[in-house]
Amino acid sequence: MVEELVAAGIAVGSAGVVYALAAARVVKQYERGVVFRLGRLTDSVRGPGFTMILPFVDRLRKVNMQIVTMPVPAQDGITRDNVTVRVDAVIYFKVIDPADAVVQVEDYQFAVSQMAQTSLRSIIGKSDLDDLLSNREKLNQGLELMIDSPAIGWGVQIDRVEIKDVSLPETMKRSMARQAEADRERRARVINADAELQASKKLAEAAGVMSEQPAALQLRLLQTVVAVAAEKNSTLVLPFPVELLRFLERAAPLPAEPAAPAAPEVPPAQAHSEIPGEGSSTPPENL
Repeated sequence: MVEELVAAGIAVGSAGVVYALAAARVVKQYERGVVFRLGRLTDSVRGPGFTMILPFVDRLRKVNMQIVTMPVPAQDGITRDNVTVRVDAVIYFKVIDPADAVVQVEDYQFAVSQMAQTSLRSIIGKSDLDDLLSNREKLNQGLELMIDSPAIGWGVQIDRVEIKDVSLPETMKRSMARQAEADRERRARVINADAELQASKKLAEAAGVMSEQPAALQLRLLQTVVAVAAEKNSTLVLPFPVELLRFLERAAPLPAEPAAPAAPEVPPAQAHSEIPGEGSSTPPENL
């Protein structure tokens, strides 16, 4: 009799151990447990730590609450200004409602991935190439709103969406390089023209000062000679300004002009022509 009781106690203890092992569950700190009892969702969500369920009746499903980093595959599209591009992105999201993430959608990660790809293609078609290259913050915000709207019903929150890379055709890259080169050349010409304008104004002011003091022009010439001589050149070309010649001409005294010679006096008798037959008052003698 005692042996039968001991055997029964051992059997009951073994059954209790098996039941405890079958009912015991451990939920990690970054997870939450969703319990289905006979296929129906229970109201309580199991927190982290040790928990018990009814074996063969309850089914516990763990949901990761960490932020998930998911790359969005590169999408080919045509921008609004008819440029073919290839854009890839990365999305950061997390589960905020474990029950909805399990019940409302079959696979929330796959659903978010497909929604991100569709939204990325839509953003490419609505944007210009310049916006994709320089105005990414605005596009990231628009892409985040497009993905977050349906994800809220799945118990998922979109933290951030970033466009990683924009691939362009080689012909477009060469065209953009030529455009950038032409723009830099235009700016260089504008800067040179502005410098010439400022220099001309300063030279005009300097010329006005030198015109008032002609000796300043000669001092400037001597400074130029000193600057050229400092280079240790074997040949020295010395320009001689025309203004210095004019200054010397004004400084030199003018010579006295010689008197004009008087016209010779002609006698009255010689005023008439001596040629016979032409203007003579006496007829010619007969031979």
